[in-house]
Amino acid sequence: MEMIRVLLVDDHALFREGLGMIISNQPDMEVVGEAGDGLEGVVKAAELKPDLILMDIQMPGMDGVEATQLIKREVPSTTIVMLTVRDDEEKLFQAIKNGAQGYLLKNMTSPELVLMARRALAGEVAIPPQLAGQMLDEFRRLSQFEPAKEDYSSQLTSRELEVLSLVALKKTDKEIAQTLTLSLNTIKTHLRNILSKLQVSSRKEAARLAKNKGLL
Repeated sequence: MEMIRVLLVDDHALFREGLGMIISNQPDMEVVGEAGDGLEGVVKAAELKPDLILMDIQMPGMDGVEATQLIKREVPSTTIVMLTVRDDEEKLFQAIKNGAQGYLLKNMTSPELVLMARRALAGEVAIPPQLAGQMLDEFRRLSQFEPAKEDYSSQLTSRELEVLSLVALKKTDKEIAQTLTLSLNTIKTHLRNILSKLQVSSRKEAARLAKNKGLL
């Protein structure tokens, strides 16, 4: 059985200890590292390349929102779930925008936390029901405005541009993985990020937009 490798990032050692016990009690999960602040979390994520990061949103120095953005640039295949003691609408949307797959409140039960973490790993957005309404309201608000012109070249990483250039050459995921010497799962993650950043629904649309915008 392949273990799910988890990194814990929180400035409270006692909370990390309790969270570590919850994760270690899962037959298919293991804690591979801990960090006490956002900067250390970025370093540990790059070193360990965990499958899942459970990260506090409020930490001294670099907070979880900024750390999430940096980690997703370096290790895009890592799933990040934010943890917080209270719902903060501004932090919620910024965390999701920066690449977090979930935003959970620390007052939830351990079975709920594990369930949400598994949903995040499966690609679902893990958000408690009490926060889902806030997200819907924000989406409605944003839909009332015309999208601003985007600087796509600054949004895509150099690796994502490499993947996109091969997509434009009609390479399959397997061929792209072989060309870049990356795993198939990593390529699929890059493609999901590319589609999200370019706001398109297919690789064909992504390649066409990239050509039209002069990205390739």
